[in-house]
Amino acid sequence: MKVSVVIPCYYSEQMLRGTVDEIIKNIYDFDYEIILVNDGSADGTYDIIKDIAEKNDRIIGINLASNVGQHNATMAGFNYVTGDRVLVCSDDGQSPIEAFDDMMSELDNGSDCVCVYYESRKQIKPIRRLGSRLALSTSGWLIDKPKDVYFSFDFMADAFVVKEMVRYNGPYSSIEGLLFRTTKNVTNIVAPQHNRKQGKSGYTFKKLLALWLNGFTAFSIKPLRISTFVGFTFSFVGFIYALVTLIRRLMGAEIQLGWSSVIIILLVGLGFIMVLLGLIGEYVGRIYMCINNSPQYVIKEVVRRDI
Repeated sequence: MKVSVVIPCYYSEQMLRGTVDEIIKNIYDFDYEIILVNDGSADGTYDIIKDIAEKNDRIIGINLASNVGQHNATMAGFNYVTGDRVLVCSDDGQSPIEAFDDMMSELDNGSDCVCVYYESRKQIKPIRRLGSRLALSTSGWLIDKPKDVYFSFDFMADAFVVKEMVRYNGPYSSIEGLLFRTTKNVTNIVAPQHNRKQGKSGYTFKKLLALWLNGFTAFSIKPLRISTFVGFTFSFVGFIYALVTLIRRLMGAEIQLGWSSVIIILLVGLGFIMVLLGLIGEYVGRIYMCINNSPQYVIKEVVRRDI
């Protein structure tokens, strides 16, 4: 059995050699290949990748022309896998690679994919942890993810899952959305997350927000359905309010014409309309990008040792 390991790399020149060595040490008994994808790092990350790939014929180095994000970079690596099973790891040494045998066992027992569940996350600020939980719960509802399954970027899947995922060629990929669109037969194993070897995460608030928005709109029309429901609700409330006001007026009630109440209604109503227009615009914009065949990634160079 052959195992393919895909590692998206971003500003990891100080950590990458140790990460690769640790992975090889744990999967050495298997026929393996490792695909290292440089996601537009401007430091020496790709130089390290080239050096590693040129010394080991089981390692492929891919250099992307620009930074496209962890999800699209992973998709680039998926297009080069040839193994029976595919393992996705992080480049910072936090992935519990010692859980490799447990992940293999889960797949042997019939799972299509197994994700690592962390009881505690290392080096994550409370505000980011809260945001991550909110994003996970929201995305889980949107893509109909099983409630008892946790998704993490440390996972192993059968080859057929990855082959189905790479059929998606839209510019806004979501590994989680594509995974659960392909299969719901996903399980978890519990493992400790290692401390990051050096540096800090490349995810800024802006990137996390963009990632959440991508998951929010890429694989579900539920937000549009919610908008329709809320729009009907606002219309119904407005109709009832107008009807009550008319009845009171016919019954001779004194009705104060308040400027404040009118302004509040206008602000709330117009604000909600603008939110809906923005949401619709997001969908339309993504449709436009897909029609124009915007690429997920552009590969600048692929390096591997000649056998």
